[in-house]
Amino acid sequence: MRHFFKKMKPRWPVRSAGLNFALAYGSVFILSAGVFLSFIWWNTTGQIDRQVEAAVQVDAHDLEQRVQRGGLPALVTAIQDRLDQNVEDDALYLLVGPAGRRYAGNLPGWPAAVAGTERYYELPIQRDGFRTHAKMHAYVLPGGCGLIVGRDIRGRELVRHVLTDTLIWAWLMVSLLAAGGALVMRGIFRQVVRTIARTTAAVARGDLSRRIPLTGNETDPISQTVNEMLERIDRLMDGVRQVSNSIAHDLRTPITRARARLEEASLTATTEQDLRSAVDRAVVDLDHVTSIFEALLRIAQIEAGARRAAFTQLALCPLLEGLAELYEASAEDASLRLELQCGELQCGELPDVFGDPHLLQQAVANLLDNAIKFAPSGTAVSLHAKRVGDDICVSVIDRGPGMSPQDMERASERFFRAEAARHTPGSGLGLSLVQAVVALHHGRMILEDQKPGLSVALYIPCIDRVNANDIPESAA
Repeated sequence: MRHFFKKMKPRWPVRSAGLNFALAYGSVFILSAGVFLSFIWWNTTGQIDRQVEAAVQVDAHDLEQRVQRGGLPALVTAIQDRLDQNVEDDALYLLVGPAGRRYAGNLPGWPAAVAGTERYYELPIQRDGFRTHAKMHAYVLPGGCGLIVGRDIRGRELVRHVLTDTLIWAWLMVSLLAAGGALVMRGIFRQVVRTIARTTAAVARGDLSRRIPLTGNETDPISQTVNEMLERIDRLMDGVRQVSNSIAHDLRTPITRARARLEEASLTATTEQDLRSAVDRAVVDLDHVTSIFEALLRIAQIEAGARRAAFTQLALCPLLEGLAELYEASAEDASLRLELQCGELQCGELPDVFGDPHLLQQAVANLLDNAIKFAPSGTAVSLHAKRVGDDICVSVIDRGPGMSPQDMERASERFFRAEAARHTPGSGLGLSLVQAVVALHHGRMILEDQKPGLSVALYIPCIDRVNANDIPESAA
């Protein structure tokens, strides 16, 4: 039954987004104009009514003062004088005695509808041989006399009719303008949609160079957002192509070498020892291939943000001290000195950071591996940590061959290896992983030529600079 009623639910018949947009624009425009014109009509007619009531009230107050000063004869004289001086012929008066006797005024008699003195009455009357509308108020005078003071409002009715006709015609004209504007807006909307459709269709066909032109109107933010998305897609596709080419180039050699060794062993090996030796060398080559794929997988996971669940508040100095102790033996084997400097005077001076300790440890370990690999014997490898503004700067400095400015610009690309590192073991993924870890921590990596040597600095935000929404309650 629920499914039946869901199917029977009425649906909006218009399916065109451009037409719906135009209808919404026109409807809002017409409704707004109707509300605005109605307010003008109501305020204008209300102002006329208030002016009539104010005139009646002032006139009646003056006549009551005449009664108090001169009695009934003075009031009769005042009413007659006002009627004689009323050029517009819109003033209405009636003075009657306690028994209903008419003393003065231009009304033929007391209207039956006027039964009280607490409000204004608006009613049709007969005067001077024609029928008109009047607004009047009744007063009770000393001695039991009754007084009516009013105004003929046929002029107000004429103004109301003219104003009503004018506003109706104005509303019709506004409606036509709204319809024209809606058609124009529909055309603009369809033009924007067609432009986006043409660009995305070209991208779908493989032309990633197409962009939506900016026209300088309100649709530019949409075009700018789509263009930025296309720029990112283009960069990602370039990265995928570069990674694919690098994988094909870097993996071809160890796989080919492993295959050649196994094939040679199967054809020429005469002893079990020769066969085992060939298999062991092939396993080493294949382990290198596996390590490359594992590094690529780690970089992809880090760039996707999948590792942020392990973030916590941590101090960097104990982490760096552990790494220095771990790599001290490797540095001694390479005839190097490993120098650690954490903070200006003592470790407690550095504030905590918010991050993944294992990823940060792996990033710094990659930098130490590279420094020990390229530093000449008898030199020092420095591991420094200090506060720089709102960041903690962790830097690894060696005295090796360094890198050219062109190589430093490409150092974080996957599989990129500088000319000085062509003949050393490695896959060219170390700095790519470091860059991914730093980006995950909202930091940055900066390479500087030390002449000689290379400095790689990682800037990690202090925990007091991290957005509170990024910190889970368990770590806060």
